Amino acid sequence: MSSITLYPLLPKQQLVPRIWGGQHLASQCGGTLPTDDAVPIGECWLVYDTNPILNGEFAGQTLAEVTCQLGALLVGERAVARYGNDFPLLVKFLDAAERLSIQVHPDDDYAHLHEAHTGFHGKTEAWYILDARPDATIIYGLLEPCDRTTFANAVAGEECEQLLRYVPVQKGDTFLVPARTIHAINAGVMLYEIQQKSDLTYRVYDYGRRDPKTGQLRELHLDKALDVINFATVSLPPRQEITLDDDGQRVQLITCDFFTLERWNITSTATWATDPATLEILTVVGGHARLEWEQSSIEMTWGASVVLPAALGTVRLVADRAPAQVLRAYIPESTGV
Repeated sequence: MSSITLYPLLPKQQLVPRIWGGQHLASQCGGTLPTDDAVPIGECWLVYDTNPILNGEFAGQTLAEVTCQLGALLVGERAVARYGNDFPLLVKFLDAAERLSIQVHPDDDYAHLHEAHTGFHGKTEAWYILDARPDATIIYGLLEPCDRTTFANAVAGEECEQLLRYVPVQKGDTFLVPARTIHAINAGVMLYEIQQKSDLTYRVYDYGRRDPKTGQLRELHLDKALDVINFATVSLPPRQEITLDDDGQRVQLITCDFFTLERWNITSTATWATDPATLEILTVVGGHARLEWEQSSIEMTWGASVVLPAALGTVRLVADRAPAQVLRAYIPESTGV
């Protein structure tokens, strides 16, 4: 390990087709189209353990492979204590040209017991709204307390939407979506998502959509969903924004046991040192910035994401052309949230 020089890792983006997706991500992100231009692209996986590295000594290796080699030097002491040499987070963009299915994700306990073969954890996530049409909404939890039987009957009668909370959204909104919260992203929303490393989704209701390849109704996972849905009343979490500096340029948007998300508005230069306890993931969502460290620098435009190794040391973000907006994610100390 002594011969390895740590540096910010630039993962290759993965474009993911989804039946509800659009074409914004295909034109704005740097991934490769999986088939042709007509395929709706719902997600761009910016940082995930199967993404190969594009730069430096680790080019061609995946984040998972590099994590196995570097351990805490990359993901941090806190992440290794919780997850071992497992890259713990997934960062993506979503483009909902059509509404997503009504769905729910399991928590760690359920995922580790019933989905251990997948290697996934539970899925708590957070959304930062990048753009939204004027009438855009999300579904977030139940309007009133419910029980398994009542909800199952409502799904069978195609009436479950009446039990759910619809919330208007606009650019700049942030939502924490804990595991076991029934939810959906509706049409006309583009967002950034930070989540646990998991792709476990239990579809509850899908509006009768059919798979375009097979013509069959898309699979639902109602039994598992009913196992994990929080049937208590779920209110929107209070706004958690905390200003981190005197001029309001750095704001903590959300925090939970699994991740903290901050928004930085960079007007000149921001300098800081990485924390040996945790990796950091930086994503540019406005303007242009240059990331500098002792050995080199990377130019970052909209959508660019880098992983800062926990043991990297001092880094700088420089916005010398125009202000830049950057989302910063990391693993916090346990909060009990």
